[in-house]
Amino acid sequence: MPTAIAVTSADLALPAQDERTVPAVVLSGLDQRPLDHALAELHGLVESYGHVVVLCSQATPEPVVRRLYTLRALLESDRIALFRPELPPLAVAVLARQLRQLASCDIGPGVLASAGRLLTHYLHAGAVLGSVARLDRVSVGLKAHAKSWVPGSQFAVLAHPEPHLVKVADGATLKGPEFSTWMLTAKGQLQTEWLAGLAEEWNVHGLRETPLPDESERWWGTGRIVEFCSYLGDLSVLYQLVASVRQSVCHWCGIDVIGDRCVFCSATPPVYDPPAPRALEPRAPA
Repeated sequence: MPTAIAVTSADLALPAQDERTVPAVVLSGLDQRPLDHALAELHGLVESYGHVVVLCSQATPEPVVRRLYTLRALLESDRIALFRPELPPLAVAVLARQLRQLASCDIGPGVLASAGRLLTHYLHAGAVLGSVARLDRVSVGLKAHAKSWVPGSQFAVLAHPEPHLVKVADGATLKGPEFSTWMLTAKGQLQTEWLAGLAEEWNVHGLRETPLPDESERWWGTGRIVEFCSYLGDLSVLYQLVASVRQSVCHWCGIDVIGDRCVFCSATPPVYDPPAPRALEPRAPA
């Protein structure tokens, strides 16, 4: 069985990108169900799949996050990875789907889980907002805050990889990827044609739409929003990116990983600092 890729709500489980993409496991209502029911569900997933990677956003309600850590602690399992990247909710959903694509390949669970951090570098995530008055996840100047109170104002915000904000107007743009991508959009209570021009400028393969995740309004501080994310959609490209990174063996749980930390047990490779060079003692001339 492939490694299970789980999300904390159904709107983070995007439709399959291709026929090989494995279905997402939806762990919904974790904080509302009895603890023993949620514990039995997660234990069953571990027994069925071997390893489980759970993705949730920074806007996931804290009771849900606490329940996840409680469940993993009760199971005393190093086969459950909890990944909460610094990405907006739509980008978290895109990343989860990319891992679901890779889960169909011959990739070990440690490498697959570690690939989440690698692939975040290739996502460009942002939104067009009707107000930035309550936006606290991207640095916003006082001038932009003042303009957000003007009726009809719209702002384009790039949250990742390099935070940037511009007022939507003729000629306004955001720095895009230097490689070919697809773009996914999700509309809230805002109408804008600006993203079509941005997609053309970024030279994306195509523009697709999906419902706005429930957590997006909390993440961006407003419901007047159109969220977007550009991403690599080709499985062969994703696989080559992951396969090109040097793998190592986690010294604690023994699985293959990429990067500087095992996502399952959180162990980091031991660092052996060479001893400092000994100072030479001055000698009197013979």
